[in-house]
Amino acid sequence: MEKLKSASQSGITVYYDGLCHLCSREITHYKKLKGADRITFIDITSSDFDAISEGLDPYKIHKSLHVRDSEGHIVTGVEAFIVIWTQLESLKKIVPLASFGPVKKTLEAGYFLFAKVRPLLPRKECSDSPYCQT
Repeated sequence: MEKLKSASQSGITVYYDGLCHLCSREITHYKKLKGADRITFIDITSSDFDAISEGLDPYKIHKSLHVRDSEGHIVTGVEAFIVIWTQLESLKKIVPLASFGPVKKTLEAGYFLFAKVRPLLPRKECSDSPYCQT
């Protein structure tokens, strides 16, 4: 876990791929849940997003979900989802199960596969992001 600058408003910051249909749908769902007001959601494909100014690796940020926790640590992949779920009232109850060794390993294997195929999935139509063609 890498510690970088502090998360805003003592909440967490989620860095997501806004051009990914599935990713965007999941974020839209999260935004509707109780507790989402403690989360800052940042679309990494926005033309005004600058990974370096956020203290993030511009290459790695596009490989997996990144979250800056309330202490300023960066977590990725399944650990990032677990941090998100701890903030959302209706999903807090799955955190112990998702954190349990064998279950977490299974989730990590599934996310690893998803992260590998995600770049091959259809992207949203766009014109203002430097990532439209990638």
